[in-house]
Amino acid sequence: MTSLQIIVFIFAFAHTVFEIFMNYLNYKNLLRMKNDQPDHTKELMEEEKWKTATDYSLAKTQLSMAQEFFGLVVLTVVILYILPISFNRWSATSESGIMSSSFICVALLMLIQTSGIFFEWFSQFRIEERFGFNNSTLKLWISDKLKGSILGLIIGTLLFALLIWLYRILSNWSDYWWLVAFLVFFVLQLSLMVLWPRFILPLFNKLSPLEEGELKSKLMTLAERTGFAASTIEVIDGSKRSSHSNAYFTGFGRFRRIVLYDTLVNQMKEDEIEAVLAHEIGHYKLGHIPKRLFFSFIFGLLAFWGLDYALSQETIYSGLGLGGEYFGSLAVLLVAAVLLLPYFTYWLSPLSNFFSRKHEFEADRFAADSMGGWGALVNALTKLYQENLSHPIPHSLIVFFHYSHPPYFERIRALSNFQK
Repeated sequence: MTSLQIIVFIFAFAHTVFEIFMNYLNYKNLLRMKNDQPDHTKELMEEEKWKTATDYSLAKTQLSMAQEFFGLVVLTVVILYILPISFNRWSATSESGIMSSSFICVALLMLIQTSGIFFEWFSQFRIEERFGFNNSTLKLWISDKLKGSILGLIIGTLLFALLIWLYRILSNWSDYWWLVAFLVFFVLQLSLMVLWPRFILPLFNKLSPLEEGELKSKLMTLAERTGFAASTIEVIDGSKRSSHSNAYFTGFGRFRRIVLYDTLVNQMKEDEIEAVLAHEIGHYKLGHIPKRLFFSFIFGLLAFWGLDYALSQETIYSGLGLGGEYFGSLAVLLVAAVLLLPYFTYWLSPLSNFFSRKHEFEADRFAADSMGGWGALVNALTKLYQENLSHPIPHSLIVFFHYSHPPYFERIRALSNFQK
C-alpha cells in the first residue's frame, strides 16, 4: 500500500469503527428501554406502539452496522484493486477524449455504488415491509433503480464532461480556472433546484394540484398571512412507495412550490397540516435556505480549489496506484474525490447538523407564532412520530453526529419554553 492509501484507509477505518460504536450504543439504549418504557413517553405512544417503534429502530440500527462493515470492505477493494486496474485498462489520462473518459468515470462510480444494492432491497422489502411501511412492488423498485441509474449516468457524464472541458479550456488562460468553473457549477446547482421538481421528479412521482376546498383555502391564507407567495400547492403520491409522510417546499423566487405527501393529507387534521406548512414557511422567512446555500458555496469553493491543488501533486496520482501518464488527469481526481472525500468531510457533519437542528427550533417557533399557539404543531409532530414509528429517545451521540432534526421531546420542551 502507498502512503496515501494508508491515510485513506485509516480515515475510513476510523469512520467505520466510530459509526458501529455509535450504533452499538444506540442499540443498547433501545434494548434497555424496550420493556421499560419511560413514564414521560406514555402520552406519546401506548406500550404496544412503543415496542413496535423500538423494534423498528433496532432493525434499522442492525442494518446500518452491517452496511458500515460492508462499506469498509468494498472501499479496501476499490482502493487497492478496482481504481488502479480500471484506469490502467481504460484510459482516462489528461489527453483522453472528454466524453469517453467522463462516461467511464461515472459508470465506474455507479458500479461501485451498486455493490450495496442488497442493503437497499433488504431495507425496503424486509424492514419496511415488516413494519407496514412498504407500498412498493419489486417491479416498481427495479424500475426506479433503472430510471435513476440512466438519469445518473446521463447527468453525471454531462457534468463531468463540462468540468473537464472548462479545465482544459480555462487552465490555458488563467491559474484561476477553478474559480470560474466553480461559479458555473454553482449556477447549475441553483438551476437544478428549479428544474428538478418540474422535469425530473415527475418521472418517478405524480404531482397534482391540491383540490379546491377548506384545506387549500386555509393553506393559501396562511401563505399570504406569512408573506410566502407560492405559485401552487401540490400533492405528491408518496403512498405509491411508502406510507411515511412528509411535506416540503422547493425552488425559490417565483418558482416556489409547496409539496405535501398524500399520506400527510390523509393522516392529519387540517390545522395540523397548516402547522406543518407554517414550519416549512418558517425556513424560508427566517433565511435558512440562503444560509445553507452560503455554506454550500464555501464548501464548493474549497473543493474546487482543492482539485486545482491536487492536479499539480504527482504524489497523489502515484499514491492512488497510477502511472505517470495519469498525472494531470482531472477525471481520475474526480473519481477519487467522489469516493474518498466523504471519509474526511464526515467529521464535519456534527457542525452542519448543529445548525440544521438550530434552524428546526427556529422554524417551530415561527410556526407556533403564525398559528397563534403551539397546540396544532405539537399534535402534528406527535402524529408524525406515531405514524412513522420514529423513536423519540435516540442516543445523544447519534443525535449530535447525525440528526438534522431535534428529537421529539427536545422540540416540545423548546416550544413550551417559547410559549412561556
